[in-house]
Amino acid sequence: MSTGGTELGPEERKVVEAVPKQLLIGGEWRDATGGSTFEVEDPATGGVLCEVADATPDDARAALDAAVAAQASWAATPPNERSEILHRAFLALGERSDELALLMTLEMGKAVSESKGEIAYAAEFFRWFSGEALRIDGYYKTAGNGQSRVLVMRQPVGPCYFITPWNFPNAMGTRKIGPAIAAGCTMVVKPAHQTPLSMLALAKILEECGLPPGVLNVVTSTSSSDVSAPIIGDPRLRKLSFTGSTEVGRTLIAQAADQVLKVSMELGGNAPFLVFEDADLDAAVDGAMLAKMRNMGEACTSANRFHVHESVAEEFGRRLAERMGALTVGRGTEDGVDVGPLIDDKQQAKVAELVDDAVSKGATCVTGGRVPDGAGYFYEPTVLTGVPSDARVLSEEIFGPVAPIATFRTDEEAIEAANRTEFGLVSYVFTRDVQRALRVCEALETGMVGLNQGIVSNAGAPFGGVKQSGTGREGGNEGIAEYLETKYVAVKL
Repeated sequence: MSTGGTELGPEERKVVEAVPKQLLIGGEWRDATGGSTFEVEDPATGGVLCEVADATPDDARAALDAAVAAQASWAATPPNERSEILHRAFLALGERSDELALLMTLEMGKAVSESKGEIAYAAEFFRWFSGEALRIDGYYKTAGNGQSRVLVMRQPVGPCYFITPWNFPNAMGTRKIGPAIAAGCTMVVKPAHQTPLSMLALAKILEECGLPPGVLNVVTSTSSSDVSAPIIGDPRLRKLSFTGSTEVGRTLIAQAADQVLKVSMELGGNAPFLVFEDADLDAAVDGAMLAKMRNMGEACTSANRFHVHESVAEEFGRRLAERMGALTVGRGTEDGVDVGPLIDDKQQAKVAELVDDAVSKGATCVTGGRVPDGAGYFYEPTVLTGVPSDARVLSEEIFGPVAPIATFRTDEEAIEAANRTEFGLVSYVFTRDVQRALRVCEALETGMVGLNQGIVSNAGAPFGGVKQSGTGREGGNEGIAEYLETKYVAVKL
């Protein structure tokens, strides 16, 4: 097996070959109808890792049939059993961290060390929701007139359809699968065609941990629209959850309206990173590296634009450029590599286009700013200073290792600049003034805020955005509520 002329090592070959390449439907691993397949690419070389089944609409219907058939029995499964399955899966992800991380790096590109971090994060959702399975509750009370009683119960919403992205192929799966299992919902999962292997490996682990047939069904396909249409249009489906672009999210919400589906949407971001004049610059730069360079910048939570007080902008830009310029770019499987490739040639071209636009409008490229020679979809870590307000890089989601820096003078100016976007997923604030911190956090129009830290993701916290960054929350106490319906029973005594 080779990738663009580069022979896979024995361990790399082993982890790829160990993953099922078929569809998982009703507990059976099977080929796509007609036997069609598609290639999984290594973004570091442009070569092919393997081929997996390319599902058809008929396969999608079969997957939903299986989920519907399993729903009643799964909903009736004792919470202890659902909790134990999740906890076993949590332990299994930890035990297999090395192989799962290598697999993710091969198909997605990030450095193996970062992939291991994602596996640990992904596992936390199974641990968290193993506990939530035991905390589903309702209540019983006397009605106001004293003549009857109010009984409220929480029940699983029913069969779900999940569409997961390529940038966090394992964690974005567990963040949806975990609460569905805990709540007693069955599901069909359609992973991104760029990174199907991580989801297939995860499904196999859950199967080995005792998840009954039909509870989790996986359909891999090059055409999300073709396999999604028959599932979303089926009246037996009760919930749709999607992580991806706002453009696609709008389309899915419109499609979900016909069946009045319960929807959870984690969509695009344009995260502002605010550095005030009193900020600890060492902490701010450390936070910037986390917020910007996680996943090569290919994260919805990635700091997309830096608004820095004019009195510290030059120093902050210098320090950030030093740190960004010192990063090693290369294939994520190699020792010492910090920054892997972008996911494909389209994303590489988009990042280059945004940088070129900013420079053409007067921004200064302090470090990086070019596509390296050679194979793969790499782009150099880049810092831009003096970025004008009309540069596209300040208004469009970059999804790459580019940090554009603009300046502000007053707190009000910083808040206005931060909120000048249709997105509202996350923002980052660095200041040592407690009163300013609270004022700014309250004023920011985002669902999450990183205050003096560059990472917000936490399985025990509600993840999600406002405005066109989505609806619903994943994780935290709120996460399982997305998979439960409330039923009220009026009891006459």
